[in-house]
Amino acid sequence: MTGNDKGKGTGTRLASAGRKPDWTGTPSNPGSVVNPPVWRASTHLYDDVAALREGGKSNADGHFYYGRRGAPTQWALAEALTELEPGAAGTLLYPSGVAAIAGALLALIKPGDHVLMADNVYEPSRNIGRGLLTNIGVQTDFFDPLDLDGFSDRFTPKTRVVLLEAPGSLTMEVPDIPAFAAIAREKEAISLIDNTWASPLGFPALERGCDIAIMSLTKHVGGHSDLMMGSVSAGESLYRRLRRTYHQLGQVVSPDDAALALRGLRTLQVRLERATASALEIAGWLATRPEVAKVLCPMLPGSPGHEIWARTFSGGCGLFSFILKGRTEDARARFIDALDLFGIGYSWGGFESLVVPFDPADARSATSWPPAGMAPTDRLGIRLSVGLEEPKDLIADLDQAFSAMEAV
Repeated sequence: MTGNDKGKGTGTRLASAGRKPDWTGTPSNPGSVVNPPVWRASTHLYDDVAALREGGKSNADGHFYYGRRGAPTQWALAEALTELEPGAAGTLLYPSGVAAIAGALLALIKPGDHVLMADNVYEPSRNIGRGLLTNIGVQTDFFDPLDLDGFSDRFTPKTRVVLLEAPGSLTMEVPDIPAFAAIAREKEAISLIDNTWASPLGFPALERGCDIAIMSLTKHVGGHSDLMMGSVSAGESLYRRLRRTYHQLGQVVSPDDAALALRGLRTLQVRLERATASALEIAGWLATRPEVAKVLCPMLPGSPGHEIWARTFSGGCGLFSFILKGRTEDARARFIDALDLFGIGYSWGGFESLVVPFDPADARSATSWPPAGMAPTDRLGIRLSVGLEEPKDLIADLDQAFSAMEAV
């Protein structure tokens, strides 16, 4: 992306970012192809010993040194993601979203530190707090992501990091992220957000006060369920700190996967818009069903968290949940097994629709499930990732699955 592209629209920036002429051609013919080629290389060669010694003096991004530091394919993706995150000085690429979360945390903490995590974070994030961080002498405590008034009291003199997620994994709560991030900054703690759901297109996290933005590129950016990758974007000082640990851990992503992620990035906006519109239509239909106790879709007016979402977000995606009304686990299994167009599987953000059951009660420590206002019998959740199929066909599939659930 050139300096002249900075003020242009999202679609234009998505089409242009990461396409430096020297990455899409040769020195004698720069910019000769549309996409950066796939550079597969573990070894970067030098002309002579003097060049080898000179090469070791630079640790700059975009500088040939050794394959672990990347090459134009990875550099192009990292630069494109940086350009899409207002306030970012750089982006690091990890082999998965979980690796990105763990790598970022390890760069920011040391034994004896204290970490605060929202109680509804992605379960692998919770496992990092209770496993990896505990093993290196870091204490992790969980807080209610809707209790802004009590948040300040959760800090200790050793609190260094706050991990946020919006909306919350599975149950889709929407914390007031700018307000939480502001309190963390007042307490001299670094705020990280797992921003996979909205991406910077729907929530520019650094611009809204967060210090570090994390995404699982496996989801929307890849968009085709054929790669695994994560990213971490930050401002200048934190980026350098993250990058140092990143290199010490030997993190690197495949150039082939980076090329796939770049391809997915170009169509990110149109896919998100289509999936969001379809999800809203389906969520509205589910809200009318007698079998449904609650639809958990922040984009839907009347759904929990909608007011905060409308105030702080400008976009969404196709991922949301709903709660069955007074049904058993066997009934939920019948419903899911009867679906034809929704594949049963983890992950989300691809072109195809997916479904998984969830029961968050065992993965909470600062909050309870079901929350106040919901009947104890209304506890069984179903998460949908709405893809690019026609919404009328997905609704028809859900309709017949409800019939199958009731046909005992």
